[in-house]
Amino acid sequence: MIDDRPVMDDHLHLDPDAHRGIDAVRDFARVGGTHLLVVNKPSWHLGVEAETGSDFRTVFERTIEIVDEAANELEGNAWPVLGVHPGLITRLVDDRGFDPEEARDLMQAGIDVAAEYVDSGEALALKSGRPHYEVDDDVWAASNAVMRRAFEHGADLDCAVQLHAEASEDMTAVADWATDAGLPSHRVVKHYASGRLEGPTPSVMADKDRLQTAAERGEPFLMETDYIDDPDRPGAVLGPKTVPRRVRWLLENGFEEAVRIAHVETPKRVYGIDTEATLERD
Repeated sequence: MIDDRPVMDDHLHLDPDAHRGIDAVRDFARVGGTHLLVVNKPSWHLGVEAETGSDFRTVFERTIEIVDEAANELEGNAWPVLGVHPGLITRLVDDRGFDPEEARDLMQAGIDVAAEYVDSGEALALKSGRPHYEVDDDVWAASNAVMRRAFEHGADLDCAVQLHAEASEDMTAVADWATDAGLPSHRVVKHYASGRLEGPTPSVMADKDRLQTAAERGEPFLMETDYIDDPDRPGAVLGPKTVPRRVRWLLENGFEEAVRIAHVETPKRVYGIDTEATLERD
């Protein structure tokens, strides 16, 4: 930990089989990281070409297993975030011959299964979203329908929903969809966010410019790396040591309150987790 503080990475991936896995967690812990939210990798990256919602169980259960291992390496804790990567719709439509409605139904079924793990207490939150790249109108509509299904489950289960979506500083319309479903907008988390965002809670990529913007605003935010643990792209996104290093940088530059917002107050507000109470102090 850093000066007896919790340090949480809100969104990263761990490969249970093919790459660094627990070694990445050890790197995170060695430089002061204490808590992790681990999002399942895209299903096809773990060799699953789903035909039914139940086919996603392999992905979810392997993620839960490695999160349990990760928690043993931390002074704090680790939690799984489970769902269906929105990029799957392109794989289904373009590569596997699904029409958008069929792809929608399969992806919603996967979200339904992920919700079962939240309901049982085995996962903390859901992950959904829509493509961050240009797609046809019918694919866009199908993707939004999948995301709205996740909001419905979030409302029913009183859990947060992390979103993978297009770059934007204003997603109030999406936050309104969540509110309409009964899910408070602050429990919608925009992963890979910039330092400024209207609507959902931003999970800010841990580069200095974005973090300084978020810190100066004084609004709720989280910090993440989106580490992808991919042997074919070892330098992609940010490494697992980045969040603790950026916390040190924020503290050195006088942003103590922002560190508390990102690693204590916002995790409690969004996910209902207490990063201080779950911290092992000597």
